[in-house]
Amino acid sequence: MNDLFDSPDGDETESTARVPLPERLRPTRLDDVVGQDQLLGPDGKLTRLLAGVRDGGALPSLVLWGPPGTGKTTLARLIASYLGEGTRFVQLSALTSGVKDLKTAFDAARLARSQGQSTVLFVDEIHRFNKAQLDSFLPVMEDGTITLIGATTENPSFELNPALLSRCDVLILEPLDPETLTLLVDRALEALGKADLVDQDARRVIADRADGDGRRAIALTELVMTGQGNDREAYAATAIAERLGMALARYDKDRDGHYDLISALHKSVRGSDPDAALYWFARMLEGGEDPLFLARRLIRMASEDVGMADPTALPAAIAAREAYHVLGSPEGELALAQAVVHMATAPKSNAVYTAYKGARALAKQGGSLAPPSEILNAPTKLMKDIGRGAGYIYDHDTPDAFSGQDYFPESLGRHTLYDPPERGFERELVKRLRYWQGLRDAKVDKD
Repeated sequence: MNDLFDSPDGDETESTARVPLPERLRPTRLDDVVGQDQLLGPDGKLTRLLAGVRDGGALPSLVLWGPPGTGKTTLARLIASYLGEGTRFVQLSALTSGVKDLKTAFDAARLARSQGQSTVLFVDEIHRFNKAQLDSFLPVMEDGTITLIGATTENPSFELNPALLSRCDVLILEPLDPETLTLLVDRALEALGKADLVDQDARRVIADRADGDGRRAIALTELVMTGQGNDREAYAATAIAERLGMALARYDKDRDGHYDLISALHKSVRGSDPDAALYWFARMLEGGEDPLFLARRLIRMASEDVGMADPTALPAAIAAREAYHVLGSPEGELALAQAVVHMATAPKSNAVYTAYKGARALAKQGGSLAPPSEILNAPTKLMKDIGRGAGYIYDHDTPDAFSGQDYFPESLGRHTLYDPPERGFERELVKRLRYWQGLRDAKVDKD
């Protein structure tokens, strides 16, 4: 089956000219794959798996998870070719395949198995299948009819069924680093016969624009080389940078990029790093994120991570959202950036957040306990006659405007939920709480 992966001859024929350069340069041996040392290095996970196959073990089903252009399809094909002539390699894409295609593939795999052949079924964009389609893989994986290799750009923890995921080993592919991308640019230039015209600085410009995507690096190389003749000035770094234009950061605002970057922004704010927070804020805006989504998350940060350490943070976040409503983009984005800096430089406290979680847990634990009868309203004579409101002390009538009454249900007892740190404005709240607790203790001693 290795003939499936053989590269065309070096001569540019009419048929090979139609094949995109990234496909023509796709490695035909594992040794030719660059990058992904965490998988392919001497102690890499895939290296160990294939060593086990070489020693007579079975290849487990795999999920290859990584950004576009990191080698998922290449690795799937090479893994299958590594298994030898008795292995069929079948490729489907979840973008264009449905139940009928899966049934056909499974039936063919059963027939091949009866004839002594194994089947590796490679499914690109596997996360595009629905739950029922993903479930259909389980029996043929379970009985050994197929070895599944699924490729996905999305987090398999969220996008694949737990039952399917539990039967697979997940291999994580990382974005390619600039050095690896430069090697791919070198290969593309050799294939195009332009290697002598392009210096290292120009190659690095292309690699930088590829943003971790190997396929993109090769395609961009072909793009900037086309139609330029042999004029060396046309291949200078500045000329290539001008033709490529501004690099576009990889960001999928509907998928993992969205969640990863908002997590980075939130944690930078929590970590009181305004510079990093502004960077991630700008990355999301430049990637096309909805500014109002960011505004909502800033409001959340104000409550969760700043809290009462700076009571002005929440009004500031809400005001920034309203300012954006009034101004729109790009003017309103500055108000959001101001809120980012406000949250990042504010003193931090999650005491309210923690207290609220504790209160919810206590409410579930206690059930439907009634308030103490003395703090219940008694708007009717009957309610007064049965003792509702009896013994209530109006706090404003006391010398310190603090009665020290117990407002918890009697059977639940008193609990301390809000425990502020001595940071920011909460330093003052700590003083108040200690003062009130002293009055409460004195009342208990008096009683």
